[in-house]
Amino acid sequence: MATRSKALVWTGVGLCVAGAVGLVVGGALDVDAADPWASVAGGAAGLFGLAVTLYALLGPTSPTPTASVTASGPRSVAAGGAIGSVATGDGATAPLPPTMPAPATRPATGPVTASGERSVAAGGDIGSVSTGDA
Repeated sequence: MATRSKALVWTGVGLCVAGAVGLVVGGALDVDAADPWASVAGGAAGLFGLAVTLYALLGPTSPTPTASVTASGPRSVAAGGAIGSVATGDGATAPLPPTMPAPATRPATGPVTASGERSVAAGGDIGSVSTGDA
């Protein structure tokens, strides 16, 4: 859970606890005197809850982390998502990949690096790879 979401949840929990304590104390002391305070507190908590909810839904969002994709070795391949078929050797052909599952709905969030000669790296599924010569 994001830090902002945790803060909003704990703010809501704190308001509920404070409201419950206030109602118990007001009820124990004098019910007639607690009635107007409970009305004001309930209205204020409702408006504050609406404001917190709107901020959580419509407020600024943090940028989505992007994957760093690097291929630095000779004939190396790196992809931030799934790779269907790769052939890096002389005259080599990669067979058709098996049936690939549906692509992931989110891209890789970490670094994807292929740094050695004929190395292959993917942030998702790899269907078929051939790195040798035919």
